[in-house]
Amino acid sequence: MVIRKRDDLLIIQISALEHWAYCPRQCALIHIDQIYEENIFTIRGSIVHKAVDKPTVEWCEGKRIERALPLWSDSLGISGRADSVEFHDDGRIYPVEKKLGKKRITKPDDIQLCAQVLCLEEMLRVRIERGAISSHQSRRRREVEFTEDLRTETTDTIDQVRIMIHSGRLPEPLNDNRCRDCSLADVCNPDIISACRDGEFENYITDLYEVEE
Repeated sequence: MVIRKRDDLLIIQISALEHWAYCPRQCALIHIDQIYEENIFTIRGSIVHKAVDKPTVEWCEGKRIERALPLWSDSLGISGRADSVEFHDDGRIYPVEKKLGKKRITKPDDIQLCAQVLCLEEMLRVRIERGAISSHQSRRRREVEFTEDLRTETTDTIDQVRIMIHSGRLPEPLNDNRCRDCSLADVCNPDIISACRDGEFENYITDLYEVEE
């Protein structure tokens, strides 16, 4: 189980925030129904993360790097772990989240990293201004600034995920370009459900099976 209770507060896994920001239905399938399927993208991602999934400590060029660092926030009710956190000699703390794809700007990645920062700030009683998303493919980093807007969006996402889990309801499918690369597309059936919702199920079946009258 990825969800547990602590003192009557439903604890949300940080990974669920990224899933919600990408697609609320995907988040529900994984974190409510406990459904998870692999595809080429998730398999590649798992391979990439093997290097950072084992807790290790490394000293390098004026900084200590801790990998697979456990994180939690009692006030927000979230927990997870950071791929890596750099503790610089000048006191700066810099979290880095590793991603498979090319260097790109995506809000789910930023929300996931910001949630890690909110945990670190509560655990260490510090203020963290910046972190980075590291691209395995391009070997480059994209710096993320933890603005007040991003912090608010992250805490709002926590609330939305918690409300969804309490409700036990499966959100409607988005049925857009995001579905193409989703490993849960066959379980979700976004085309069929959207067709039923829009009253076009008969047309969908006709197109799917090329039914002739």
